[in-house]
Amino acid sequence: MHETHARMRAQVCIVTGAASGIGRAIARRLAREGAHVVLADIASEPIEGGTPTLEQITREGGSADFVSTDVGSTAQVDALVAQTVARHGRLDVLVNNACIRHARPLLELDDADWQRLIDVNLGGAMRCSRAAVRQMIRQAPVDEVRGRIVNISSQHGIIAAPGDLGYGVTKAGIAYMTRQVAADYAAQQIVCNAVAPGKIQTGQGGRALDPVVMDRAIRRTPWPRLGRPEDVAEAVLFLASREARFITGAELMVDGGWTAA
Repeated sequence: MHETHARMRAQVCIVTGAASGIGRAIARRLAREGAHVVLADIASEPIEGGTPTLEQITREGGSADFVSTDVGSTAQVDALVAQTVARHGRLDVLVNNACIRHARPLLELDDADWQRLIDVNLGGAMRCSRAAVRQMIRQAPVDEVRGRIVNISSQHGIIAAPGDLGYGVTKAGIAYMTRQVAADYAAQQIVCNAVAPGKIQTGQGGRALDPVVMDRAIRRTPWPRLGRPEDVAEAVLFLASREARFITGAELMVDGGWTAA
């Protein structure tokens, strides 16, 4: 069982894209600190393989439940938040992590794939934030805050992702959305921040293991290793916790110094 002084004790958190990779690490980290975590994803099986997140959190003594959710659907997103509040009484933290990639340069990116990237990555964060803020502004504040949103942006919303236009554009949009929501809803005591990962090794295959991509990441990252999902999870935990009570509208780089070099 979790200790009573856990940093997220009794907090209700939704993590989108929680089945795999970074989302999985975030969900497990929040649960280890005493949060009840609602795992929102289109499938429960991790892309990289292994034990499903719900089972893993339960094994570790945490509290979670899984809600099948496509963040591209307004109806499913609204139902996710409504179900969370019906079961647990409130929503303290939303982590917008769900995203897809379709790595193409401009001249190879067709309308349908572009629209899907925008709809899932950027539209998903908007839909989830809208549903969450709608709920949060009705809640009583706890330590000055009614609710927190942590968006997962990317260094590739700041610098180019070679040959991958759509992904970077959506992540740049998420960074802007973070600042806008923070400014618009500060008076209602809603906190909104972002974490921007660099090259994170999640155990997934495909482009993530492309030798050209890996070589560039290793050369460009000043720190003597690449990132791990747990590195991102620790940053999310901080921004989701009461320790970050006067931070809003910020984008925290977790990239081993890539964008600083």
